[in-house]
Amino acid sequence: MPIAGDIVDALRLELRRGTLILAVLGTLRTEKYGYTLKTELGALGIEIDEGALYPMLRRLETQGLLTSEWREDAKRQKRFYRLSADGALALDELATTWRAMNGALSDILEGRGS
Repeated sequence: MPIAGDIVDALRLELRRGTLILAVLGTLRTEKYGYTLKTELGALGIEIDEGALYPMLRRLETQGLLTSEWREDAKRQKRFYRLSADGALALDELATTWRAMNGALSDILEGRGS
């Protein structure tokens, strides 16, 4: 019996949440405003809805992982985000964890695990 699409969709969403945070932190090593961040992630194959991106940016800033600043750009006020010092440390730790997990999962999914 095939697995229900709702279950797979829920699992896919759960899997994406953490990876999106890692992608956002990694991309914000250089300063960007929200729309540019969304566009750059999309060009790399990581689609994120604005309704998810902006709350994530605010939460990461509240957690001290990002800093932001309002500035005028192209005659409009835009909020620019960048990784904070704590965010850079968190990114390094999360990337190390991601690489270890990714290697182990690759082994498991290709049948090289126990």
